[in-house]
Amino acid sequence: MKIIYKDGTVAECPKEEELHVLRHTAAHILAQAVKNLYPQAHFAYGPATENGFYYDVDLGNVKIADGELARIEAEMNKIVKANLPIKAFTLPRNEAIALMQERGEIYKVEHIGDLGEDEVISFYQQGDYIDMCVGPHLCYTKALKAFKLTQISGAYWKNDRNNKMLTRINGTAFATKDELAEHMKALEEARKRDHNRLGRELELFTTVDCIGQGLPILLPKGARIIQLLQRWVEDEEQKRGYLLTKTPLMAKRELYKISGHWDHYLDGMFVMGDPHDETKECFALRPMTCPFQYQVFLNRMRSYRDLPMRLGETSTLFRNEDSGEMHGLIRVRQFTISEGHLILRPEQLEEEFAGCLSLAKYMLDTIGLGEDVTYRFSQWDPNNTAKYEGTPEQWDEAQSLMKKILEDLNVPYTVGIDEAAFYGPKLDIQIKNVFGKEDTLITIQIDMLLAKKFGMEYVDTDGQKKNPYIIHRTSLGCYERTLALLIEKYAGAFPTWLAPTQVKIMTITERGDDWAREVEAELLSRGMRVELDVRNEKIGFKIRQAQAEKVPYMLIIGDKEAEEKAVAVRNRKEGDLGTMPLMDLVEKLEEEIRTKAR
Repeated sequence: MKIIYKDGTVAECPKEEELHVLRHTAAHILAQAVKNLYPQAHFAYGPATENGFYYDVDLGNVKIADGELARIEAEMNKIVKANLPIKAFTLPRNEAIALMQERGEIYKVEHIGDLGEDEVISFYQQGDYIDMCVGPHLCYTKALKAFKLTQISGAYWKNDRNNKMLTRINGTAFATKDELAEHMKALEEARKRDHNRLGRELELFTTVDCIGQGLPILLPKGARIIQLLQRWVEDEEQKRGYLLTKTPLMAKRELYKISGHWDHYLDGMFVMGDPHDETKECFALRPMTCPFQYQVFLNRMRSYRDLPMRLGETSTLFRNEDSGEMHGLIRVRQFTISEGHLILRPEQLEEEFAGCLSLAKYMLDTIGLGEDVTYRFSQWDPNNTAKYEGTPEQWDEAQSLMKKILEDLNVPYTVGIDEAAFYGPKLDIQIKNVFGKEDTLITIQIDMLLAKKFGMEYVDTDGQKKNPYIIHRTSLGCYERTLALLIEKYAGAFPTWLAPTQVKIMTITERGDDWAREVEAELLSRGMRVELDVRNEKIGFKIRQAQAEKVPYMLIIGDKEAEEKAVAVRNRKEGDLGTMPLMDLVEKLEEEIRTKAR
């Protein structure tokens, strides 16, 4: 496959770059197609991505929906068949600005303005379409053999909610039609597992326009799963020496000023009152729990004997996320998190960090997500110091400590520059949803700065007062996000211990109703979640409905079962297990639930 670089050089494409070049070229062909159909369009960014490509477009007052994708795709096919040569050229910065101004590309002009004065700007042209780009690209449009547009969404210019919302057109491209077909098949499977669809179908959650975007309603089944997770986490943390706290959902701005959130995170907070009027009280809903939990430590003078102090809380948090970032339960504006802070002596840091990681891994392995995660060592950006607290020396020390800990623990990590918290580096445990979008599920952070800001001190063995170190961590992360990922992982068929309904009892005729109620009472007395279906419906209909609801166990009671005081058992995965005495089934269920079997 021949490609053209920005200096006009044509060469064979390295194998590992083929998909990137195909998708980058597809983005330009998409832009040309959009310009042909919508002459008023202005273009922002159009990169290749891990799973495809997109272009952010300003269409003025025109709103387009997914139904328009077929029309745009047809126009792209015309451009491909025309086999337009793709040429590269460069211009000095001032000439590049003049060219983009002449073509009305206001976003490109702004982008060039962000570049250095001596920058030489490269462009690619196919037909009458010219785009600013570093390349490389295919040499002819016909070399793009297999592509598909997938969806339309929204995105702010420069990812800043203060800027205009643009139309994002997403697509994907592959070297062959067979590869594209395979990808589209996988995408269709992903759509079937998409928690945003499946979670609503299974009545786990819903959203309501008059309540607001990013504010989901957990329906009884979804609320039950999250309750099970929360109780499990709190019980496990108690076993590991955590002290439970319960702190307010809001605070005066003065608290956030001490912590630094007011300076570094104000745009992400929900504020009540004028944040700039110092003459009046101003409150904000909490975006995190750390400054609140510190008050537990500060309640009285502490000794080295009090450390490590492990504080845990099931915290409801509020973050003013961009509307374009909202997605089902994965990214929301109000959420609940298994938040904790460990206050400790410097020499306790590695052991306590290891304990946090061990807890997180245990949680993930138990719920079945352990094999799906990766680890990112999130560091500061020394070229963007205004975003962070502390000195370069303090950051070097904190990052060196974390690097040593991660290597001692044999954690396989990648490095994320400019991904740290404003007060310290962190280990982010990353996971992808069914569509390949990556988010952070669990985080463990080292903080050597905030204790001093809050005046947190302990009396050490030498009688001197010292500032402790702090670990910020979650053990399971955001419960809403975890529920979303579990829906996708299991396609809604949760393990028995997590299933909102574990057993459904169904009668064939009313003659079995009395025994069915006895079975229900026995299972309920043992803490199991049971539903009884004694409707005057055919048993096949009842079974199909229970299967659609993905209930793990179905107990069918007819005349024979009622007479023998037994149950006919159907398992969601294994099918018909035959008839068995009730207590045999109870023993089987209790063991499966106790061991949290998957």
